Amino acid sequence: MILSCNIQFMVFMLFSNSLYLLSLYFLNFNVEFYFEYEILSLNSSSIVFIFLLDWVSLIFMSFVFFISSLVIKYSDEYMYGDKKLKRFIWLMVLFVFSMMLMILSPNLVSILLGWDGLSLVSFGLVNYYQNVKSYNASMLTALTNRIGDAAILVAIAFLMNFSSWTFSSYLEIMKNEELMMIVSFFIILASMTKSAQIPFSSWLPAAMAAPTPVSSLVHSSTLVTAGVYLLIRFSPMFSCNMYYFLLLVSLMTMYVAGIAANLEYDLKKIIALSTLSQLGMMITILGLGEIDLVFFHLLMHAFFKALLFMCAGAIIHNLGNCQDIRCMGGVIYFMPLTCACFNISNFALCGLPFLSGFYSKDLIAEFLSTDGCGFSIYLLFYISVGLTVSYSMRVSYFLNLKEVNYFSLMYLSDNNNKIMLKGMIGLVFLVIVKGSVLMWLLFPSPLFLTLPFFMKLMTFSMIGFGVYFGYELSCMKHTYMQKSMKFYKLSNYLVNLLNMPILATFGLNSYFLRLSKMYNKKFDHGWMEYYGSKNLFELMKKFSKLFQLFLCNHLKLFFLFVFIFILLILLIF
Repeated sequence: MILSCNIQFMVFMLFSNSLYLLSLYFLNFNVEFYFEYEILSLNSSSIVFIFLLDWVSLIFMSFVFFISSLVIKYSDEYMYGDKKLKRFIWLMVLFVFSMMLMILSPNLVSILLGWDGLSLVSFGLVNYYQNVKSYNASMLTALTNRIGDAAILVAIAFLMNFSSWTFSSYLEIMKNEELMMIVSFFIILASMTKSAQIPFSSWLPAAMAAPTPVSSLVHSSTLVTAGVYLLIRFSPMFSCNMYYFLLLVSLMTMYVAGIAANLEYDLKKIIALSTLSQLGMMITILGLGEIDLVFFHLLMHAFFKALLFMCAGAIIHNLGNCQDIRCMGGVIYFMPLTCACFNISNFALCGLPFLSGFYSKDLIAEFLSTDGCGFSIYLLFYISVGLTVSYSMRVSYFLNLKEVNYFSLMYLSDNNNKIMLKGMIGLVFLVIVKGSVLMWLLFPSPLFLTLPFFMKLMTFSMIGFGVYFGYELSCMKHTYMQKSMKFYKLSNYLVNLLNMPILATFGLNSYFLRLSKMYNKKFDHGWMEYYGSKNLFELMKKFSKLFQLFLCNHLKLFFLFVFIFILLILLIF
């Protein structure tokens, strides 16, 4: 099994390096390739499979392969001793290739294949530890994503009016058509479900029931980023109202996720909520029309979010699968390398200058400041940025500065996870330098925005507010929080994303489940069965009995019919 993991690691790493070099060539010479493969031709109709190779798809694929290779290497030790490790690795590989199919295709039908593949494989991965909690989380994930799958199916039906499902060939020409506006609405709905925007946010924290390597892959470059990538591809067809709708929804998601992460105590859920916050930030800047900047932050976020989950998994693994940050403390004294990687990725998430996250987040904040979209949007965005710093500070404080708060029999050391450390150190270097490298490569000229003095200082002031607020939350006595019932109820309400699971999931599911139960009882086991299979069976049985009677008594019946015939002749004549 170790040999199999190493082979997959090397193959994915080779793909990653090759695609990255190819993407730089395509970017430098502005090259695009369409590959068409005809699967079936019937009369005047033909089914054609199309691949689009441009620098966007190639560089994104290289990042996905690179992170996947390190996650597979990481899983080799994290999942050591698991009896179904082979199945787990192959599920991860299927997950990656479903993402590849979605990235490469400019055709909505083949996008649906990759989109559905992501949903199906994510169900198996979230439900990998087969218990009630994992099953509920996987069902919630799959059913929420089915809304997006259905939306893409409806979009495919509407695109039949344009004689082709290869949308890239007529996207800008037909953007003012009424049908294309309907298609764009369904594309936005599909992307909101996959990227967990409000009101479809409840599945993202619930999916933390999956193993940590799965969370690292899902939250960095595959499942949740598929919705943002689809929005980037379809962005030329969106109207101003749709952009504004995306801006409002994503801002609300970013704000609510930031508050929930500041009150959560589960380490993996805090990082999951930070993913939700960063997805909100990406779609916020997409709502302002800065597509290149969205893609830049998508790539940067993939690195430090994968590293965050890998470090968190190593810490949880050493603490005997304990995920509560209140039961951690002083980890930096026992696992200095792991905590150093964790803090670097955390600082990159906050946007600390000259780490990879700084180059994208600082530009996003300044572009929003120059857009003039209104004071309320401006304020809400910067408060959300402050909340990002706050929960990052809070997690670092609980892990590094709090007193030791776990069992004395636990043995914590970086020597326990040498293979996992190789995967983490492979990422930490890129978290430090990749932002500046891609900044030089992707943008043809240096971006410099001139802002008033107080607007330039707004980012620093919100970072300072976040540090202070996170420190205060960390130092707050838990006894006060337990005694104050109002605070407890409020924090529980906010941690549950404004009761989003109840409103958007459990509150709606009951109606459909009751309706399906009634249909099952009245139709499937009622009228449909009576007039369908059961009645047909009874009718066929009666006819077969009648035919059998004729066959067994054909001589008697022959004489009877002859007698009746003669009798009728005599009566008539």
